[in-house]
Amino acid sequence: MSPEAENDKKKPPALLLTVGSRIRVRSAGGREEALLSNGLFRGLISVGGDNQLAIELDDTVKEEKGRLRMIPLNALLAVDVVEAMKPEEEKRSAPHQPAYFR
Repeated sequence: MSPEAENDKKKPPALLLTVGSRIRVRSAGGREEALLSNGLFRGLISVGGDNQLAIELDDTVKEEKGRLRMIPLNALLAVDVVEAMKPEEEKRSAPHQPAYFR
């Protein structure tokens, strides 16, 4: 077995932050403490040219359950992946064609 093949076996699989993963995010909050957000990762969005992490908050704080929180990427301090969702296989199909081209 070649050294490259042995190295590939030892490498852990690439970590992907997939939609639906349960995450805990610590981000810049007030001056004294960070803001802690727990919930489901809903994706990356762009607002006014700034990329943000979208999180659907869980019931850690009852008044916030179901609320969507958008955290600018430059405000992130830490992201913990509590439970990762497996990425869906990419669906490759023929582009939609009108019936007369089939």
